[in-house]
Amino acid sequence: MSRTATLWSFVGLAGFILLPWYIVPEGFWSFGWTTYLSGQGASGFVAACEGKIWLFAPSVALLISFLLNGLPLPFALQARGSVILGAAGLALVVAQGLLIPRQGTPLESFAQVSQPGMGAGAFVVTLSLLFVVTTGISGLGRGRGDAFVTGLVGLILALVGVFVFYPMAFIFVQAFELRGGAGFGISQFLPRLFASSTWSLNCVFGHGYCGPAVNSLALALLTGVGTTALGLAFALIFTRTRFPAKTLLRVLTVLPIITPPFVIGLALILLFGRAGTATVFFADAFGLEKTRWLYGFWGVWLAQMLSFTPIAFLVLIGVVEGISPSMEEASQTLDANRWQTFRRVSLPLMRPGLANAFLLGFIESLADFGNPLVLGGNFNVLSTEIYFAIVGTVADPAKAAILSMILLSMTLGAFLAQRTWLGKKSYATVTGKADNGQHAGLNPGLKWACYLTALPWAAFTLVLYLLVVFGSFVKLWGYNHSFTVEHYTSAFRVVIRNGVHFVGSAWDSYFTTLTIAAVSAPLTAMVGLATAYLLVRQRFAGKDAFEFSTMLSFAIPGTVIGVAYVMAFNFPPIELTGTAIILILVFVFRNMPVGVRGGIAAMSQLDKSLDEASIMLGANSFTTLRRVILPLMGPAILAAVTYSFVRAITSVSAVIFLVSARHNMATSFIVGRVENNEFGIAIAYSTILIVTMLVAILVLQVIIGRRRLRRADRVAG
Repeated sequence: MSRTATLWSFVGLAGFILLPWYIVPEGFWSFGWTTYLSGQGASGFVAACEGKIWLFAPSVALLISFLLNGLPLPFALQARGSVILGAAGLALVVAQGLLIPRQGTPLESFAQVSQPGMGAGAFVVTLSLLFVVTTGISGLGRGRGDAFVTGLVGLILALVGVFVFYPMAFIFVQAFELRGGAGFGISQFLPRLFASSTWSLNCVFGHGYCGPAVNSLALALLTGVGTTALGLAFALIFTRTRFPAKTLLRVLTVLPIITPPFVIGLALILLFGRAGTATVFFADAFGLEKTRWLYGFWGVWLAQMLSFTPIAFLVLIGVVEGISPSMEEASQTLDANRWQTFRRVSLPLMRPGLANAFLLGFIESLADFGNPLVLGGNFNVLSTEIYFAIVGTVADPAKAAILSMILLSMTLGAFLAQRTWLGKKSYATVTGKADNGQHAGLNPGLKWACYLTALPWAAFTLVLYLLVVFGSFVKLWGYNHSFTVEHYTSAFRVVIRNGVHFVGSAWDSYFTTLTIAAVSAPLTAMVGLATAYLLVRQRFAGKDAFEFSTMLSFAIPGTVIGVAYVMAFNFPPIELTGTAIILILVFVFRNMPVGVRGGIAAMSQLDKSLDEASIMLGANSFTTLRRVILPLMGPAILAAVTYSFVRAITSVSAVIFLVSARHNMATSFIVGRVENNEFGIAIAYSTILIVTMLVAILVLQVIIGRRRLRRADRVAG
């Protein structure tokens, strides 16, 4: 323990003396700060000597810890000292970061001191102090005395605290800001929270439009019910029928997941808009009036059904397949027919899957930004209202914060409703015993109901995607259908002259998106799987609260996360707005819960005797994780990487507020083209993204397959 604490104390002191304490304007990796002897690029030690004497405080804690753990003192004294000194140093770093005003604010003249955002030196010192604390905790016998386990718990808690709870705190604080920036108070909070413009029910009584909160809630409820019903119909066709074209259906379930969220909305416009292909056809053939029915509630709902039904299907197919055939056979043995067996046995056992599918559809609908932006018209929802409150002509951060609180309360309310509906009943059907029975088939009425519901929907989805590809190769869909590759050349033009030059307008955002997705995906998998390791393999105090904190970001809509990050990281002590780091962080902590759940599922299948055998042979927890557990989790790791990569490319609601001219994302670029009515370029870009993600998924699937094969060969041999 003392050696580890000494090492971290030394690392912290080295960072304090050598690395720039504050953020460097030209970037840390430019290494321009190595020429600074003073100023913003100076190290913490130099800055403290120049007058910022408060920076000495955390370094003193590190110095005392270094001396304490290097002396021949009682083990318990060293452990307690490490905890006290590390905690005191952390408190001092946090205090000086939050209390000393930033540059350019009115408080600067009042306090006579100021500072910019923290940089690499502050990060290294803070991290070292954190590990000094966790090492001391392990020395006191917590976490089985394992410094690696306590350090990992402390690191993940710190990351979640800084990048989930800290930004969300700004949402709650900003909501109490008075109009005109006159300070903070509660006098305007409740009137703005329950404003009639937000909760209006005028559309119900035929007097006008409903408020965005009512619109969002109604849309989310209908989308949740619709996607769950359609997902169940597809799952039953896959598992309980002999439908011959299941492979094609499987492809159609993958396509919407890897599609940018507003592509389906664009396709619907080009098909059912006033000048859409279907609208013109029915107007010419049957004399029907061309209307704008697509722009509003039903258009947004149709687009969300197309976008989110595959997610419900992926949730439900595993649940339907997991029902024990022996229970259904027992029901039929007791003279129940197929319908009674499905209604009384199978359907009740699907309740967890149905609840989760509804919850996902509900949350995805609330957080959806692209489809309401493209198809909303006068139908306003919370996600778009939050966006315009931030980037509108008159910015109103307090309104954005209040609307974000309403959106968050709806998602948390859905979580609580789901927990209440499921209760504490057991739905387990897999006991570990052999079960060779066959699932009960569907009765003819239910089978044809599934066919008549799901198959026309699948055909409609296929037609939409064919039209998307078609629309990218015509000059102007609906007006001029002559073949052209102009949209692709405008966006992805390459000039070969004295080298290769990517001159198309989309290349910059395309390369930026791939780079950020490639960096964030493995980081997401690492954080998620490390969290799963702690939850499955370790015991420590507060484990339930730890699990809840790591899953909270899943319940927070992407729009709210984006607003929170803008409010929290737009100024010191952590100043990240306009950098690529903030985009990477939002993807990591937005998608982390998926890696956690996947890691828990995979790790639960590995017997704990593997860990025990490794430890008995002298390996510590880190070596056991690296040499025993991780090699057996290749498929789970790659699955987490794949999902994170796809979500990073297709996400729009979380990053729409965080992109900059230097770091523009593909989805933001496409939104800009849609706003400028450049539908051809938007569709062409979306097609390229779909092909890119399909290639990436196929490559990763090949890797997963090969790893499984090698493992099987070793076992067989």
